Amino acid sequence: MFNRASLLITGGTGSFGHAVLNKFLDSDLQEIRIFSRDEKKQDDMRKQYNNPKLKFYIGDVRDYQSVLNAVRGSDFIYHAAALKQVPSCEFYPLEAVKTNILGTENVLEAAISSSVKRVICLSTDKAVYPINAMGISKAMMEKVVVAKSRMSCATTICATRYGNVMASRGSVIPLFIEQILAGNPLTVTDPEMTRFMMTLEDAVELVSYAFEKGSNGDIFVQKAPAATIHVLIQAILELFNLKNYPIRVIGTRHGEKLYETLLSKEEMAQACEESNYFRVPSDKRDLNYNKFYEEGEFKLTESQDYNSHNTNRLDIRGMKDLLLKLPMIQDLIKKLSG
Repeated sequence: MFNRASLLITGGTGSFGHAVLNKFLDSDLQEIRIFSRDEKKQDDMRKQYNNPKLKFYIGDVRDYQSVLNAVRGSDFIYHAAALKQVPSCEFYPLEAVKTNILGTENVLEAAISSSVKRVICLSTDKAVYPINAMGISKAMMEKVVVAKSRMSCATTICATRYGNVMASRGSVIPLFIEQILAGNPLTVTDPEMTRFMMTLEDAVELVSYAFEKGSNGDIFVQKAPAATIHVLIQAILELFNLKNYPIRVIGTRHGEKLYETLLSKEEMAQACEESNYFRVPSDKRDLNYNKFYEEGEFKLTESQDYNSHNTNRLDIRGMKDLLLKLPMIQDLIKKLSG
């Protein structure tokens, strides 16, 4: 499907952008466009890859014209540009609205007007039962995706929803590694807090699956294992042979949950299981309000949500096996042993 095609990655200089680029750089794609607002990161990326397939576009998803300039001539779009940090979105919620909601509207409107074949939008488990501004903005982004998919014929629009992507920028594993290298205690919110665990490679496989299998309005979720923060820390310390390393419990931070949910109870009632993934088809109800207010759903009484407390739970050994797949961990083990 990618033969001689063009792929645009918004937010292409971030962790997801790099991972998607690494996945598709050697494919049959004729061109990969990197769209972001950080010229320094783009220049670093240009030098790092030194590949004629790569084209770089400076712009911001908040600016429709800059988005349209990058979208024209693209066949596929992976939309990863977003504000993702919980604290910054709490302090500046309107900035989250402008980037995560209105920015997505700009990308999808440009895609539809340019007859792009497929668009995959990146979402997060924090969009399910959201309690912070980042999650709320991502939940609204998903509503924009589904609404736009209803009025799009030539362009297929889907979303992929992720839990904790290990070693991605701003996640907890790089923080723990940084604290260990500095000789500082590990700061833990709540040892019994659980989080989904998936690698960047897993995340990109989900993107590939959505590009290939997605229908308009679908939301795709990977069946991912989870672990407590205690298990994660013990696995890291055992990998580096650090016994009795100091740990400081600081308590749950503002905007955090004890566990994360990838699919709500309502979504699980509609979800289709497809090997390693769940597919949530879009709500096909039209503007006939009777379908919202006068027709019920018996499945809801029988379903439960899919969260990091009730999914497959990793023990220390399983967590170590997963950590060893991360280049960051592999490099550090070599460095410390050498």
